Amino acid sequence: MAQTTPVIVYGAEWCAFCHVAMEYFDKKGVKYEYRDVDTNRDWLKEAVDKSGQMGIPVLDFGDKKIVIGFDRPKIDAALAGA
Repeated sequence: MAQTTPVIVYGAEWCAFCHVAMEYFDKKGVKYEYRDVDTNRDWLKEAVDKSGQMGIPVLDFGDKKIVIGFDRPKIDAALAGA
């Protein structure tokens, strides 16, 4: 199944795993929207509401598929539509 909407990456500039996740998406040709939770408190609230915790990155694949952190197997499963 082709990706039709971008993944939303909730992260921060200082977050190494946020950058790793975005680099992984770049290598795979996955479109994403980066939302810096340090610059926009509404995005921070969205990330916490979606994930139920304060950790980043929060990766929103739509359809209530949320991955917290850089968990490659879970990311690959979400991208595959599993």
